[in-house]
Amino acid sequence: MTASAAAAAAIAVIALAAADLAYFVANAQNAQVFTVYSVYFLNATLLLFLFSAIFGLVGAYRRWYTALIAGLASGVVATLVGTGLGALSVGVGVGDMIAPLFGTLVGNNLIFVLAAVLASVTLGRRIHGRIAITEEQEVLRKKYVLVRRPSASLADGIVTHIDKSEVDLELAKDQWESYVAALTGAGWVPVEIPVADDLPDSVFIEDSVVMFGALAVLGNPAAETRVDEIPEVEDGVTALGIEVTRIEKPGTLDGGDVLKIGTTVYVGRGDRTNSDGIRQLRKILAPRGYSVVAVPVTKALHLKSTVTALPDGTVIGYRPLVDDPFIFDRFLEMPEPSGAHVLVLADDTVLVAASAPESARLIEGLGYRVISVDISEFEKLEGCVTCLSVRVR
Repeated sequence: MTASAAAAAAIAVIALAAADLAYFVANAQNAQVFTVYSVYFLNATLLLFLFSAIFGLVGAYRRWYTALIAGLASGVVATLVGTGLGALSVGVGVGDMIAPLFGTLVGNNLIFVLAAVLASVTLGRRIHGRIAITEEQEVLRKKYVLVRRPSASLADGIVTHIDKSEVDLELAKDQWESYVAALTGAGWVPVEIPVADDLPDSVFIEDSVVMFGALAVLGNPAAETRVDEIPEVEDGVTALGIEVTRIEKPGTLDGGDVLKIGTTVYVGRGDRTNSDGIRQLRKILAPRGYSVVAVPVTKALHLKSTVTALPDGTVIGYRPLVDDPFIFDRFLEMPEPSGAHVLVLADDTVLVAASAPESARLIEGLGYRVISVDISEFEKLEGCVTCLSVRVR
């Protein structure tokens, strides 16, 4: 609101000043014209401020072409209405003023309108952009995290690299609640995607979408039973005002295969993410300054089943499951398989599974605050702490 008001004030003042100056020059530098034309343009100036502020509130100054439209519409309507009100105040009838009123757009009011347009596209946009929080900054500032409750059919989830064991659904629900409470306690705002009782793996929402600032890249699951998880996740991120794109067939990509470290994006090439999916992601991210590095994954379900990263960018992993640790700039081996999984909650805080106490102590020794949560029922389905949420960051 402040940004819109400031931009609108600048636009209105410039339009008035430009019109006054033009008539000052046209009248042989007669200073008396400032008083005459300031009164003449008073209504139009106030209306221009109002209309420009409204356009600012709806985001018109984010792009030059929408600012151009806003400036033209505000200038034209403000001068027509403002001049019309002035004519009415001195007794001119409505029927008598219509034709002359539109004639002022190429006469007395032309400079005012042109100045309003130019000011909207240039200084108005600059002022608004300097003051306003950008759309991306606003989304990131709110620290949204997407989550999805365990489905009634959770026990039917896919298992590929471990033996299947019995899942306690009620315990899983309690563990999920504790997991979300840990996120909330760290300042994240949960955005809950509707539960899907017919989709066993839907609780592992990380695979459906990957966030790159305010850009959401929807995955394309290789597992056919997971394809129907995507639409409601898309609805959820769209409702937040986030830009959405997607991986298309024949490409496949699971979010669990994507590890972001700064502007470097490591993508696991394995059973769930194929080469075409990686190529599409590289094409999507290149204009945004990201570089995509493909990583072989043959010993686990996803890349982030084997490695994740601490807030300082150090990659941690359980060595027996990592195909090539030398791909990463810095690699630190963890003593337990689940110790390879951390969810970064803040620059100094990470979430780890309760099944990795030795790894938690090691990470604490590096100066990090460690929050442990029990996710044993999800681990039976190859889940980890990263799988159960998607942070908008």
